[in-house]
Amino acid sequence: RRAQALELPAQPRATGGTLHLMVDGSGLKLSGPGEWLVEKHGTSRRRSWRKPHICFDSITGRIVASILTDRDVDDASQVEPPLDQIAEPVEVFLGDGGHDGTNVHTALDERHPDAKVIVTPRADAVLSAMVDTEPTQRDRHIQAIAGKGRMAWRRDSGYNERARVEGQLARWEQVIGDRPHFHSDEARATEVTVAAHVLNRMLDLGRPNSVRVA
Repeated sequence: RRAQALELPAQPRATGGTLHLMVDGSGLKLSGPGEWLVEKHGTSRRRSWRKPHICFDSITGRIVASILTDRDVDDASQVEPPLDQIAEPVEVFLGDGGHDGTNVHTALDERHPDAKVIVTPRADAVLSAMVDTEPTQRDRHIQAIAGKGRMAWRRDSGYNERARVEGQLARWEQVIGDRPHFHSDEARATEVTVAAHVLNRMLDLGRPNSVRVA
């Protein structure tokens, strides 16, 4: 019950400077009789999953923002709430095709106008009306993909750095688990925030120094 109204402090930064923000969403499976009833009776409430949207700083590996939503929520619509949790300037923003939306670019332009936005355009993406006079970052990404292919664009733009997100999400599942323990959405949101604090505390205690040997 306390978790439903518990207010937690913002994620502290171990170092200052700008953020290289990587955003992604995962899935948390709900356990208990609620999930069993959904699977058995096929109810339309779809209570069997919740989706945490997590923002990582690729420089430090720390989680700088997180929110919890229903599984059907669009990723692009959930960029503004995490950005509101971040006080530091964002230098680079990386997101997958699920974050390719006008509202994402608008939110970043309003809060971090100097940020380099690297979001993979959808396959059916079209250029803006201002492409000939004032092309946007998204326009330049679309043109680069059309000119040299998507794989070359990923390498040249720095999008491949986003592969680190998979490692961070795997770390979440290995340490925290793939399902929440609380029963209300308010308490689960607190649980996700506490989990982010725990993983950040672990990084503060020590971080491996990986070196490529072959």
